[in-house]
Amino acid sequence: MKIQVVHIDECPNWETTGDRVRAVLGRLGLPDVPVEFMLVETLADAAAVGFAGSPTVLVDGEDVVPSAGQTTNIACRVYATETGLAGLPSESQIEAGIRARLS
Repeated sequence: MKIQVVHIDECPNWETTGDRVRAVLGRLGLPDVPVEFMLVETLADAAAVGFAGSPTVLVDGEDVVPSAGQTTNIACRVYATETGLAGLPSESQIEAGIRARLS
């Protein structure tokens, strides 16, 4: 399993997103799965990966919180979470996305 947090420098939420991914992996009994961080710096970088804004969590290249689509814009992302709009996915969203790829 390959997990990546795709982000831009200007987005303040990518590090906390990585912490959430690691917490979820620990709960799922997968603490040894590495979490990679991929910096998107150009429009070409964004076009080359499944980028839907920063941060985007990919498991084997698939977004764990599917959105309306990918973007080549260098921008932050907004998530519709259980508690309202947020700049990063909730742990339950991340967990659901990882579980879906485990089955």
